Amino acid sequence: MGQSAYIKFVQGSAVERLSLDEVKERLGRYREQTSLTGRQLGWDYTESAFPYTVETKPGEENRWFYLKGTSPQYNYILFGVGSQEVGDQSVSHVQVVLPDSATHGDKSKANELCKYFAKHLKAELTMFNGRTIYYNPRK
Repeated sequence: MGQSAYIKFVQGSAVERLSLDEVKERLGRYREQTSLTGRQLGWDYTESAFPYTVETKPGEENRWFYLKGTSPQYNYILFGVGSQEVGDQSVSHVQVVLPDSATHGDKSKANELCKYFAKHLKAELTMFNGRTIYYNPRK
């Protein structure tokens, strides 16, 4: 069984929920930002920062998609959206899954992407190891 991380949109988050298309857009924005960083450094950083292509399975386009590695040290990272009941509220989340075939490179990149999403969306992040990072404003 693979490992999962959850980006939860709780009170104080920048958004209430994300669709799969919005997740893909944010991944595109991440790739664009890293390419701009690379240009400033005079180095083609894009392929190192985001060594994946976005793929979907026929019939599953509305449920989940995956990132397929473009080099041998990267295999797959899966993304899905959903919600869960916490008390009397429904909390939306993005689930990031590392399948059993994932490499250490996949786990490192998935951690980086999860932190990027959670920080920019002021969300609560439950990491693959079960620890929680709170990027949302709390009192």
